[in-house]
Amino acid sequence: MSAGPEPLTAPPGQRRASRVRGAAAAGAGVVAAAAGVLSGELAAGLLSPSLSPVSAVGGAVTDLAPPAAKDWAIQTFGTGDKAFLVTAIGVVLALLGAAAGLLELRRPGAGAALAGAVGLAGLAAVATRSLGAPAAWTCALLAGAVAVSLVRWLVGRLRREAGAPGRLPAGLPRRGFLRALTGTAAAVALGGVLTGVVRSASLAADAARAALRLPTPAQPAPPLPAAAEVGVAGVSALVTPSTEFYRIDTAFVVPSVDPGSWRLAVTGLVGQPVTLTWADLLAQPLVERYITLTCVSNEVGGDLVGNARWLGWPVRELLARARPAAGADMVLSRSVDGFTAGTPLEALTDPGRDALLAIGMNGAPLPPEHGFPVRLVVPGLYGYVSATKWVTELKVTTFAADQAYWSTRGWSEKGPIKTASRIDVPRRGSRVAAGQVVVAGVAWAQHRGISRVEVRVDDGAWQQARLGTGISRDTWYQWAAPVRLAAGRHRIAVRATDGDGQVQTAAVAPPAPDGATGYDIIEVEAT
Repeated sequence: MSAGPEPLTAPPGQRRASRVRGAAAAGAGVVAAAAGVLSGELAAGLLSPSLSPVSAVGGAVTDLAPPAAKDWAIQTFGTGDKAFLVTAIGVVLALLGAAAGLLELRRPGAGAALAGAVGLAGLAAVATRSLGAPAAWTCALLAGAVAVSLVRWLVGRLRREAGAPGRLPAGLPRRGFLRALTGTAAAVALGGVLTGVVRSASLAADAARAALRLPTPAQPAPPLPAAAEVGVAGVSALVTPSTEFYRIDTAFVVPSVDPGSWRLAVTGLVGQPVTLTWADLLAQPLVERYITLTCVSNEVGGDLVGNARWLGWPVRELLARARPAAGADMVLSRSVDGFTAGTPLEALTDPGRDALLAIGMNGAPLPPEHGFPVRLVVPGLYGYVSATKWVTELKVTTFAADQAYWSTRGWSEKGPIKTASRIDVPRRGSRVAAGQVVVAGVAWAQHRGISRVEVRVDDGAWQQARLGTGISRDTWYQWAAPVRLAAGRHRIAVRATDGDGQVQTAAVAPPAPDGATGYDIIEVEAT
């Protein structure tokens, strides 16, 4: 005789058994979800390195999230925003897996349906990505199929061995289920290790990049000026090491682009469409330039800014071949992952501005995360309107006809960089010895240069700092100033004047929609 439904006032032992069954079912669902995710990621490492189910979901979440959420993530986590998103997706998938396990325990087939629905959502996310292809769809289908199969098998075994309310006599999970669960969990752990190995091997150092020897530039970068460094420990280096250069982009997984198959198409309002191959690009007279890049999300005093030595071909020379039509005022650059940036045409064709199709960074091929094999580098504009990585298309068009990724999300269209300065030394909130203290940092106003930097202690007068010799007007400048601090707490502020004589504004504004403003002000305690 089968047992009837558990009474509302079930004995303590029966209630305990029910809770244990529920926990076991939830655990089985989490393991099934993890197995599905890792199956899809492992397959993607082999079949679709640039797009996996998780990266597709991450990209879709990034696209659909309101601008305020994106700003919060960047301001809170900086270059760790993608790690945060991965963690958040993992937590949500674990919760959905637990829910699927509990549903499957109470109503066979319902939990599997939930797991299948999550798998279909992953497939839909893959389908929305520009890198979506049959191989990527296969990975998403595999992930869903594994999750559905495992949640049915594991929870079905639990039901058979332990019983479930309304179906079989109540009891605790048996050894068979526990062995199946732990064995599956161990396989998931091993799959995680294999997935990491496969994906890192496919994305970290492509054989073509490892074998690449950069051409000798037709115009090497000039030597750094002797007086460019102010000689204060702790000030940002004149040239940011590639490994320390900030990374902010929308690519959830770094695209793996074979330079041999890379193409750059110049399309749109042009007299002559042009297609550039990797070999074509390497054959051009390349130039080296020091250029500072800045993210529009950089807060006052933030670190989303860096200076590097870039090797590339001036974009104006490529556009001259295409002959932009009269009336065109924007170039919509497109990345292999679908990201777009709208750059004023005049910034790319200006003979006095070294906008580059860059292939090298600090004497080496571009790192994959910074756009290998080719990216745009444009002095004087925030990255969201100019610094397209893994670039594959330049569409000559108009601001009236086309909008780029961020301009459809509330950011301004043209993004000229604002004059900014930052205090690196002493550190914010630090203690210093009373008396003379050296304050130092960096200032930038790309394509205008810096003519003056001043510091102020508390409400005192502005004091001119010693300004390092600029590498060029397209890079940041180091500066230093000795100040006297009496014992106690002090506020130190800095402001810069650009090469056109315009003083940095004191008005405080957030990054959105066109860059943060205000003075960098730190507090220190002199003892």
